[in-house]
Amino acid sequence: MRFLFKTDYAQDTRLFPFGGTKRFWTGLALYAAILVALAHYAPLALTSTHWLGVAVAYAIVFGAVLLRQNADGEGGHAAFWYGLLGVAALSAPFVLDLYFLSQVTFVYVYAIAGVGLILLLGMCGQISLGHAAFMACGAYTAGILQAQGFDLLVTLPAAILLSAALGVVIGLPALRMTGIYLAFATYAFAFIVEEVLARWDGLTGGNMGFVLSDPSILGYSFDSEQKMYYLALALFALTLLAGLNIRRSSTGRAFMAIRDSETAAEAMGVNLAVYKTTAFAISAGMAGLAGAVYAHLLFFISPEGFTILLSINLLVMAVIGGLASMHGAIFGAAFIVVLPQLISLTKDSLPQAVGQLPGLESGIFGLVIILFVILEPMGLHGRWMKIKTYFQLFPLYKKGTFRRQKSYMVSEKNR
Repeated sequence: MRFLFKTDYAQDTRLFPFGGTKRFWTGLALYAAILVALAHYAPLALTSTHWLGVAVAYAIVFGAVLLRQNADGEGGHAAFWYGLLGVAALSAPFVLDLYFLSQVTFVYVYAIAGVGLILLLGMCGQISLGHAAFMACGAYTAGILQAQGFDLLVTLPAAILLSAALGVVIGLPALRMTGIYLAFATYAFAFIVEEVLARWDGLTGGNMGFVLSDPSILGYSFDSEQKMYYLALALFALTLLAGLNIRRSSTGRAFMAIRDSETAAEAMGVNLAVYKTTAFAISAGMAGLAGAVYAHLLFFISPEGFTILLSINLLVMAVIGGLASMHGAIFGAAFIVVLPQLISLTKDSLPQAVGQLPGLESGIFGLVIILFVILEPMGLHGRWMKIKTYFQLFPLYKKGTFRRQKSYMVSEKNR
């Protein structure tokens, strides 16, 4: 599994896929230390305005250091924006209220599963309607082991390993199935898992559900929304880092070869059986991790929470976010969390006769998805690349930018 955190590219041996690596992580570590020190030792009560001021001041200094990374500033600029995003993420619990903080936490959880789906569908070309089952396996594994007295150091790896093992089992039919047939096979697996969880009353609680308590690590309890936020953020960052390095590794290149043409990939020496099952195992393991965190956020799980609708939502999340980039995971997760809230607010402002129509929210949600797929098939990441290209060219022409960006967009569209 060395490809999770080490790339095989000879020309790019960095652990992280952007410039300013050492300064980036050193800066984030120092900022986290500043937050902890101020939270515990500050003589005065600090408001959200104070925290925001600390974040802005630190971002200015942090960015000034990062911009010196390369002579041309390209790597420094990339690291600066990643660093600014990291500062904003670390500062969120001190600025947002509990409701919005919980919504952002759910975005991280869905994004963990989204990274796995992008690896499976976007890179390897294997469709799956069974990711809700993998999340259920991770959730119930974490809950059952926690009831036995184990903490997160045991429950999270166990959830990942069990889900990955089931992913290998599901990956075996993928050797002889493609397209809609593979989708039906994974759907059948999801249905089987849902029935097993509902019928196995002695272990899972059946349809009555399963209650969890606050998770902990070595006696440290995550008993607040802020602590769960940081836990979800840390796990998402590790998952995203693993996904980015898998994409740049020889394993990632094998996945893309299988996606483009299985015949050509096999002719070049790619073992289809090994890499297809590997893709399902990695994707299922990430879904299991997301399920474990999801269970601890809700404190209650039942088979009704892991139906085919959740699998479809995860699939929509990956497609809407953009399958061509890992950024699509966080874009898509934010989309499926924020859009229902916007639809609910819009519904309340409509006339009563219209707002009470049955299925109005589902209809609007489906219509938005259909229009988005038709008008922007490359997802939110594709739209962001177009906006980025526009502002790079406007108002002054930047030499070489248009040619590079046009070539990138064409290559992404042909995938």
